[in-house]
Amino acid sequence: MSSAPSAVSSSRHREWVALSLTPTLGPTRVRRLIEKFGGVEQVFRASLTELEAAGMQAAGAQSIALGESLQKADEELAKAAAAGVAIVSPDCAAYPQPLLHIYDPPIVLYVRGDVETLSRPGIAVVGTRHPTPYGSGMAERLSCDLAARGLIIFSGMARGVDSAAHRGAVNVKGKTVAVFGTGVDRIYPRENQKLSEQILGSGGALISEFPLGTSPTPQNFPIRNRIISGLSIGVLVIEAGEYSGTRITARCALEQSREVFAVPGNVTNKLSWGPNTLIKQGAKLVATWEDVWEELPTQVRLQLEPPAASESDEPENASLFDQPEMSPHEKKLFSLIKADEAIHIDELVEKLEGKLSSSEIFSALFELEMGSKIRQLAGKQYVRIF
Repeated sequence: MSSAPSAVSSSRHREWVALSLTPTLGPTRVRRLIEKFGGVEQVFRASLTELEAAGMQAAGAQSIALGESLQKADEELAKAAAAGVAIVSPDCAAYPQPLLHIYDPPIVLYVRGDVETLSRPGIAVVGTRHPTPYGSGMAERLSCDLAARGLIIFSGMARGVDSAAHRGAVNVKGKTVAVFGTGVDRIYPRENQKLSEQILGSGGALISEFPLGTSPTPQNFPIRNRIISGLSIGVLVIEAGEYSGTRITARCALEQSREVFAVPGNVTNKLSWGPNTLIKQGAKLVATWEDVWEELPTQVRLQLEPPAASESDEPENASLFDQPEMSPHEKKLFSLIKADEAIHIDELVEKLEGKLSSSEIFSALFELEMGSKIRQLAGKQYVRIF
C-alpha cells in the first residue's frame, strides 16, 4: 500500500487542501482562480480586495485572506494522517493523470488503500441500484473476467450494479476502486462495510473528493460520477432506466472522450432503456469481456498483466449468445430458467414431470450452480447468471 507521505510530497499540497475546504469554491472556480493569479501559492498571497476583484464571493475570499482555509487544511491533514488516509492533489505524483485532462478535475482526492491503482488502466462499470438478476449477474461476471486480466474496475459502491461490479473483481482477487459520494471514512450504504474491507484487502482503493466525515447527501452522487468516468478508459453500462443517474456517467464519458460500452437488455424491461439507447447511439455492444478487450488501446493491452487463472477463464464466460456444454438433463433445466425472471423449484418439477425425476432435477440444478450458470435466490427460486 502506498503511504500518505509519499503521495503528498508537493510543497503546495497544503494550499490545494485549503482551496478544497474554502466555502463557495468548487473545481471549476478553483481552476479559474489559479489561472487568474498564476498559481496556487499566488492565490494565498493575494489580498482580500484582490480576491473579491477576481470574482470570489465574500465568504470564500475572507476565508483565504484571514488564514481560515489554511487552518482548516492543517486540521484536515492531521485527521487524514490519523485515519491512514492519503490526500493527493494535482501537484502530487500520485494524482491520476487522466483526471487532469477532464474539464473539472477534483481539487484533491482522499484515498484509502493503494494510491497507485488510480493510475492503472481500468473500466468503469455502472448501472441501476435495482437491477434484475440478469443485470447483477452480468455486472459481476464481466467485472470478474476483466479484473482477472489486469484491468482495474471503477465504480461507485452503490447498491445494485456497482456493488456487483466490485464483488466480481474481488472474487478473482483483482483490483477495484470505489468512488464515494461521502467521505472515505463513511461507508455508504452501510451493508457494504464488508465489501469495502474486501476491496482494500485485495489491493484496491476507496476514494472521494469530499472531506472526511461528509454525509451521504443526494447531490454528491451525481457530482462524483465524472470521477468514475474520468479515471477509466471507458464506461460499461449495465441496466439503467430513462432517468437513471447512470446517464450522467455515460454523458461524462462522452464529454471526456472515453469509450462507452453497454450490455443490451430485454426491450420490454424499463431498465434496458439506458443501455439499449446508448447502443442505438453508437455505444459498443458488450456480450463478453472480449468485446471490451478488443477496444482497448494496444499499449494498454501490452502493459496489462497476463490473464490470471480464475473460474471465469473456463468456457462459461459471460455471454449473451454462447451456451457452454451441458449434460442433457442440465440443458432441459437451463432452457426453463430465465435471466430476468426467477422460477420456483416446484414449477421446474411440474414442467419436467415425466421427463426427469426429482433426484435428477436436484442433481442438475447443483451442477448448474457449481458451473456458475444459474444462481439460487431466497425461497428456492432460480435465475440464469448470463
